[in-house]
Parts: sequence; C-alpha cells; structure tokens
Amino acid sequence: MSLTSLKGRDLLSMADLSREELRSLLELAADLKSGRLTPRCEKTLGLVFSKASTRTRVSFSVAMFQLGGQVLDLNASVTQVGRGEPVQDTARVLDRYLDVVAIRTFEQQEVETFASYAQIPVINALTDWEHPCQILADLQTVEEAFGSLAGLTLTYVGDGNNVAHSLMLGCALAGMHVRVATPVDYQPHPKIVAQTEAIAQQNTEVLVTQDPQLAAKGAHVIYTDVWASMGQESEANSRIPIFQPYQVNDELVSLADPQAIVLHCLPAHREEEITNAVIEGPHSRVWDQAENRMHAQKALLAAVLGII
Repeated sequence: MSLTSLKGRDLLSMADLSREELRSLLELAADLKSGRLTPRCEKTLGLVFSKASTRTRVSFSVAMFQLGGQVLDLNASVTQVGRGEPVQDTARVLDRYLDVVAIRTFEQQEVETFASYAQIPVINALTDWEHPCQILADLQTVEEAFGSLAGLTLTYVGDGNNVAHSLMLGCALAGMHVRVATPVDYQPHPKIVAQTEAIAQQNTEVLVTQDPQLAAKGAHVIYTDVWASMGQESEANSRIPIFQPYQVNDELVSLADPQAIVLHCLPAHREEEITNAVIEGPHSRVWDQAENRMHAQKALLAAVLGII
C-alpha cells in the first residue's frame, strides 16, 4: 500500500483519486479502524464550515485528535469570513497557520478558489456539487459487509444531488455497478454522468433511470438521502409527492439481493425517503456507515499530511 502520491494533495472531488489511491485509502482506513496502524502527528486541521454539521464536524475533529493533532473550528460566525472577507484572502492567511483545511460550504467554486490560493491540502467536506468524504466511508462500509467491492451493484434512489454525484464517481473507481433512480427533473448532472461513464469504460454498468424498481432489482446496496438538501428547505413539502415513489421501504428492499445492505448518509427524515422499519431493520448498516466517516477521514488526513 502506497499513499505517497496523496501527500500535500487536495481532495475536491472523488475524481481527484485514481483507482489505486482509492484502494489504498480504503485499506488504510481498515488498518486504522482495527488498530493495526497508529500514526501520530502534531498538525493542525482547520474546519471552515458554512453549513450545519454533526457527523462531518465531529468525525473530522475526533479523527484529528486521535492522530495527535488539534482542530480549529473556523465557522463564519467567529471569523472575518462572516463579514465578507474574500475567499482568496482567507485562504492565503490560513495557509500560513494551518497544516490542512476541510471546507463545508455551498458552491463548489468556493473550495476550488480556496485551493488555488493555498499551498496546504484542502479537503471538500461537502458542497452542493459533491461529498467525497462521505463516499469514502460508504465504500468502506460496503467492503466490510461483502469483503470486496468489484462487481457489486449499488443503487441510489432519490434526489440526484451531491451525494449521488460522488457515489457515481466512487463506484466507478471501485469497479462497482452503479444505478441511480430519480424523478425526471432531479437526475444527476450530465457532466457527472459523463465522468462516471468515462471512468467505468464499459467495464461496469452506469444506469440513470426514473424507475426505482428496475434500479433496485438484484442490487447489493440500496442507498438514499434526504429529498431536499440544505439550502432547499423551502422546497421540502412540494418535493414529497414527487419523490414518494422513490421511498426506500420494505417493498423496494425486497427487490434487491437477499443479502443487500441499506445505507443513508444521515440525517434521515424517517417515513419520507426511508421508512423506520428499514432504517432500523436487518438490512441497515447506517450506523456502521456513520462511524466509518471517522476512520475514512482519518485515513485521508494521514495520507495528505504524509504521516504514514
């Protein structure tokens, strides 16, 4: 396992990783979770979060503390960002104080601009375009359940959002088949579909459909997310009737492989995108998935900081 190529690198998109780098990150995450490896550092991680967060904030913080580093919570209310300081100015200043920064915001352009003005590694901790750190944990969870990833089928049902984008790219990199079922006006962006197909190169299936039953048939993983993401709260009620046919319930899960697992990146709106029976049922691996945010991000931090 070699991750030297990731030292000092940014992770702004799943597509920033090669197949080999993704494989090495997942192996490192497993070693860190098991305790086989215990790298240490005296580094500082800055969290620049413009969006509310539970799992991302806590998992990054605990991961960095367990590596021996420290964390500074630099949300807009306690920095000059909240008073309109330009991203490029903030980036050039924080670059001189911190060793790595994780940014959770709305526009993908913001993390890209920050990264272009900073020399330290910049990690996309969520934008409206992608959520790569979530997908590292998702793939770790799937591998724990099945022993390997290649040849498995993951079906995502719901809104073609940031999570769907990163899932498509991540599954293609991992050699998995990926199916996405969404209402016609909520499909993943064509650019992401094209990127995914280019990575898959006809070696694995990439299916975008409006039919959740077709997508779920024989799948090894059923995955969903909220129907209205952060910043779309005003649309939540109007989206419910549109997305109701895409609910992950016992009927949909019954179409999947008998050993299928169910994932949700959380927070969940129970009885909307997923039923209580499913999220609490025998197929659910949601809590393992949430825990693995910490292990996967610890692996990523160790890699980009070059402490392994």
